[in-house]
Amino acid sequence: MTPATSLFSPVEADLHILADNLKQLVGNDHPILSLAAEHLFGAGGKRIRPAIVLLVSRATMLSSDITPRHRRLAEITEMIHTASLVHDDVVDESEKRRGVSTVHSIFGNRVAILAGDFLFAQASWYLANLNNLDVVKLLSEVIMDLATGEIQQGMNRFQASMSIDTYLTKTYYKTATLFANSSKAAGILSEVSPETAENLYEYGRHLGLAFQIVDDIFDFTSSTDILGKPAGSDLKDGHLTAPVIYALEEKPELKTLIEQKFEQAGDLEQALILIEDSKGIQRSRDLAAKHAKLAVEHIEKLPSSQNRQTLIEMADYVLSRLN
Repeated sequence: MTPATSLFSPVEADLHILADNLKQLVGNDHPILSLAAEHLFGAGGKRIRPAIVLLVSRATMLSSDITPRHRRLAEITEMIHTASLVHDDVVDESEKRRGVSTVHSIFGNRVAILAGDFLFAQASWYLANLNNLDVVKLLSEVIMDLATGEIQQGMNRFQASMSIDTYLTKTYYKTATLFANSSKAAGILSEVSPETAENLYEYGRHLGLAFQIVDDIFDFTSSTDILGKPAGSDLKDGHLTAPVIYALEEKPELKTLIEQKFEQAGDLEQALILIEDSKGIQRSRDLAAKHAKLAVEHIEKLPSSQNRQTLIEMADYVLSRLN
């Protein structure tokens, strides 16, 4: 498997600048919030979303260097993503993320919620200062979508009748919207044609869907050490993902276990066995592969360059995480 860090070598220097700038953007006016932000941005992560913004920026600016506005867009993208994680961890009561203590487990829920709000507000302010209404609309839509996705996920808990289309819609709101709209926004800052901007949006949308489907497969195939949480955690919380929805078509007894919310000892373990014994995980892999392929088809329409090639390889990387 190609590590994300080596995959991003064409924008490695850009990502170092981004890491330094993120800490400065939050500022020191609010000591607790600054401390929370330092913890968040210092915790690392793969920086996949800003890397894609930078790669799209470079792939659409072949005759000149990317602008400070492209760089700021990448920073805004990471701020929005990080803010959403802080809020998600509060909602999910997660003590760890990628093996690192969450903000609310260190500072408490009140500070975590305020830190998330602060990052969203900071991102919005820097977004407005890009002075591009189309880009402002795209990234503002992301912030709305993230909230919509979280609400949909909450309302659909333990809904064994949930369809794959409903799952994909929720997945778009919670994950793919940021990939899609930030990719398109980078193209708009490069002044690409409307057709190219739409192709960039579709690339991000399909890549984001593939990325999240793969993450959802991990909930059933990875160890606690890799996930940072016990296997089957999403299912235990009532969040039905592609492997479960597909397994339900084969295993009607799974529906009963879900609807009674795994209240009996051994119910969750039984559900996990049923899912493993179904075609749910393989069908989910096929679904992820389908969206990765569609992503590549849209990005291949850009002029040939090393950055375009890396964006194509991103789709392979997303799938290779399962190997």
